[in-house]
Amino acid sequence: MFDVISPNTHNLSIINLPIMKKITSTTLLLLLVFSNLFAQQEKGITGYNNWLDPWTDFQPNKPNYGEATQILTGNISENITLTKRNTYLLLGDVFVTDSTTLTIEPGTVILGDYKTKGSLTISNGSKILAEGEPTDPIIFTSSRTDKNAGDWGGIFILGNAPINTFGNIASLNFGLNPTSTENISYGGDNVESNSGSLKYVRVEYAGKTTKNFGEFSGITLAGVGFKTSIDNVMVSYCKGNSFTILGGEVNLTQTISYRANKNDYDFRTGTQCNISNALAIRSPYISSADGSRSIAVSSYNLKEDADTSKKETFVNAENLTLLNVSKDLKSDIKVGLVQEAIFIGPDASFNIYKSVISGFMPAVIFDSRILIDGESLGKIKFTSSYFNNCKGNIFKEDSRNNDDLESWYGSRAFDNVYSKGPDSETFIDSNNSRYPDFRLRINKIIASNSYDDDDDDEDE
Repeated sequence: MFDVISPNTHNLSIINLPIMKKITSTTLLLLLVFSNLFAQQEKGITGYNNWLDPWTDFQPNKPNYGEATQILTGNISENITLTKRNTYLLLGDVFVTDSTTLTIEPGTVILGDYKTKGSLTISNGSKILAEGEPTDPIIFTSSRTDKNAGDWGGIFILGNAPINTFGNIASLNFGLNPTSTENISYGGDNVESNSGSLKYVRVEYAGKTTKNFGEFSGITLAGVGFKTSIDNVMVSYCKGNSFTILGGEVNLTQTISYRANKNDYDFRTGTQCNISNALAIRSPYISSADGSRSIAVSSYNLKEDADTSKKETFVNAENLTLLNVSKDLKSDIKVGLVQEAIFIGPDASFNIYKSVISGFMPAVIFDSRILIDGESLGKIKFTSSYFNNCKGNIFKEDSRNNDDLESWYGSRAFDNVYSKGPDSETFIDSNNSRYPDFRLRINKIIASNSYDDDDDDEDE
């Protein structure tokens, strides 16, 4: 039977040979394209598609959402759903209490009242379920037509996961006005604490200034456990930190901080955090001059307030892009507008992998209290990352000689890359005003060991 070949079958085989060749060629071409895309995006934010499109907004002052149709004020103590057909106003400090769940439909707009500096607190034991969609994100923004950073408060999400202060419980010290201190308490021993989820959410123009407590953050996660879901969340034009994480164990995925006045991501109080595929875009013309970074990692403000028997702050970062966008980077550096991308405090652990740090002075600063020894360097790792256009790479605060640190992290064992290239050639489409693409483009990178040009000495 196998030796018999019919004419029709034979002809069919001959006819299909060119088709098979085309299919094979197309498959190989697709494999090459996807392999090239993967290679381009190995460092920094990654993805075959630009995941910033279409749910983000890099010009959030343009939309006009109209007047509020519903007001949220005081305590919310019964389950409630906010719907897309209404526009809501946060009037004063609003608290979700008594194990209540606040559900927000995709496309819903919530305005923070400018006059009362509205804020939203999800108290310990309650939940927020704010799950937008890529084409229909949930938006928290200012009630004003002409919006500015600090127009309203921000969002506080509290849980009962561990913190490293004495005792298991702490209170938010931001000048909020709850009806009970329980509504601003956080911390405990439940690492699985579930405070809900934020997905495809934008938070714009938050960070009100207080006289005694500084600025609010766009989003504060305090004692939040790992069953809380935070992904595809954008905080833009915040006068305080975009994201502040106080203790807890939480994962951040595909988060964006855009043009924050203070830190983009601030990790404190023993937090255990994995942050991946995240973006921080800074501007030297907006950032505060009194110390603000893409990432700040610390275990405590005062060592005597920390319980050393508990976990110190640990941040594991993978595929981050930290970018300082400047019209004239050298000039901005010379006049002191550019600061470090990452600041690491004592008794904290930090690991960053496959990330991009571009346009800072320097890329990283260690707190002056950190001893440069095997123990400290074993807790702070920079591997397979790309340092671009940084005036110095890894320094210790107040140190005149950082050769040891530069040499340590510059060794082949860490597989870091150093270069100096313009943003237009470093990123796929960083100049797109509506949907920029900050994935790394590697085919035009010119490698170098430092930021300094030959003519720098002549300018000084």
